[in-house]
Amino acid sequence: MLASMPRGFSNVIILALTSTFAFSTTAMLMLVGSLVGSELAPSADWATLPIAMMVVGTAIGIFPVTRLMSTLGRKYTLWIFFIVNIFICLLASHSLVIKNFALFCFCAMMIGFGNAALQQIRFAAMESVTPKHAVTAASIVMLSGVLAAIIGPELAVLGRTLTQVEYQGSFWLVAGNILIATFILIFYKEIDIKTASEKESSRSIKLIIKSPSFRLAVASAAIGYIVMSFVMTGTPISMHNHFGHSLADTKWVIQSHIAAMFLPSLITPWLFRLLGIRGLMTIGLACYGLTIIIGLIDSSVMGFWFQLVILGIGWNFLFISGTTLLPRTYLKGEKFKAQAFNDSVVFSTQAIASLSAGWAISSTSWQAMLLVCLIPIGFMLVTLMRSGSIPSAEGIHDDDNVNKEKSLA
Repeated sequence: MLASMPRGFSNVIILALTSTFAFSTTAMLMLVGSLVGSELAPSADWATLPIAMMVVGTAIGIFPVTRLMSTLGRKYTLWIFFIVNIFICLLASHSLVIKNFALFCFCAMMIGFGNAALQQIRFAAMESVTPKHAVTAASIVMLSGVLAAIIGPELAVLGRTLTQVEYQGSFWLVAGNILIATFILIFYKEIDIKTASEKESSRSIKLIIKSPSFRLAVASAAIGYIVMSFVMTGTPISMHNHFGHSLADTKWVIQSHIAAMFLPSLITPWLFRLLGIRGLMTIGLACYGLTIIIGLIDSSVMGFWFQLVILGIGWNFLFISGTTLLPRTYLKGEKFKAQAFNDSVVFSTQAIASLSAGWAISSTSWQAMLLVCLIPIGFMLVTLMRSGSIPSAEGIHDDDNVNKEKSLA
């Protein structure tokens, strides 16, 4: 079946399955991290620290991961991080036995490091197919997040009472999932990185950043994450504590949001062909604007539901648009350098947004939080308007284009 697919799509399916099983660890920790934190932390104020540490670990892990991938390749680097994370999951389960909160937070940060490696899977999928199929490849990998979001929490529940120590078994089960991902990755056929690097010249990151298209790609993904993380992180506290909605309703809203983040990937390739990168980014920003409007006028359960669903859709459009545009803005020999800069910006800003959301919701109102989001949205809109022409699907690949980029310096 895989052999009958268009060139490279067997790789995409393998990478999507790999991501599904490996990313379930992150989804599991998103559910149990604060629950374990509330039991082990010295104060309730530190209950969400494990989740924050996971986000921070992702942000600081980007550069080491991409540097290792440029040397060893994506496949062997993923294997290294998979094996490390299997042991980290076992160490996390042990931290629950000895009730060591600091050790548990360390494990959460290391799981974030592994997540940094997983983020590179979308680029590996896009590199496996022709440029015109890049958005489809990225969308397929994004869809794996839906399955991971289902599997991870299910394993958390299944493993909760597997031993006398609550949630110890959950980490055993996700360690098994990472092992499955390790075996699936055997079938991935990596593109020869050294050959690509030797054929193309390489510019400094300073010169790459001067490209308006590169800045647009980074801004689209980063601002997509900033607004989404800021609003999503504050939603449970706002709904349950401030507006008095039930925990069941709050859970339903968050689950719907996660589904809305990934399910649009089913139609994103079609929308991409119809509207192009600019059109998809514009719709993503419009979704964010609609989220703010609904939040300002409706604080009911359905009001929050519409906010968070539209927020998830907007994130999907902005993130996939930025991810698809990024490979068009650099030479093949620059891909690890450019991708490292992109992901470091994206996940560093996500970490800042997640960490600041708790402070914002405790010191301001929900409506004030939503109005703050107008700042990054406005920045993205200005960046989009000033970006100039969008590179073709083939991207930069000859000396004339390189010289054109250098003239912008």
